[in-house]
Amino acid sequence: MTEAHAGVGIRVLVVEDDPVAADAHALYAGRVAGFTVVGTAHSRAAAARLLERTPVDLILLDLYLPDGHGLALLRSLRAAGHHADVIAVTSARDLSVVREGVSLGVVQYVLKPFAFATLRDRLTRYAEFRAAAGEASGQEEVDRALAALRAPQPAALPKGLSAPTLTAVTGVLRAAAAGMTAAEAGAAVGISRITARRYLEHLVAAGRADRSPRYGQVGRPELEYRWVRGAAGRAGR
Repeated sequence: MTEAHAGVGIRVLVVEDDPVAADAHALYAGRVAGFTVVGTAHSRAAAARLLERTPVDLILLDLYLPDGHGLALLRSLRAAGHHADVIAVTSARDLSVVREGVSLGVVQYVLKPFAFATLRDRLTRYAEFRAAAGEASGQEEVDRALAALRAPQPAALPKGLSAPTLTAVTGVLRAAAAGMTAAEAGAAVGISRITARRYLEHLVAAGRADRSPRYGQVGRPELEYRWVRGAAGRAGR
């Protein structure tokens, strides 16, 4: 693990092929105290070139790049003697990939899509882990240091939403063979249509559900919500 220069903080490289997402990730990381974004790269080759000339402590790494897999980049960096830590920022949910990433030095996974609070939590905990220094007094202190890295707290929900209700709405939507309206979801959970719609819209904003008009009745069509099967985000991400 590299040491950040005094006054600079933890130097971050964002590797993400989507320029809009790269800018968002850089903006998020730059808003967290103690972190300084030193560059962005949109491909494996661009990241390798930047790392040749720029000291980096932490890489926010997308795993699917246009010129190769992110873990292939990481393997080549390790072979070249680069020791920067890595937080994978990806929609990849293959646990075999997660295991390989851990073996190569991926210290955290942030699944897309995510809110600023999620990345802030991971970065804050990573900073706490880095700050641990000296010799541990025993097993408990070692466990504490690792817990800061491995056991992040859930990101805060928007005001007015509760985790138990979100879990209930998520459950009925995932179990639905077809789409559900807010009224149907509310009836299934035991909450009002308006309340159910707030939770459903939250799932849409998070990329876990989508919505479309339901036609076939007199008057304005109702919105129908469906759980997004498989990985969130763009196809193949």
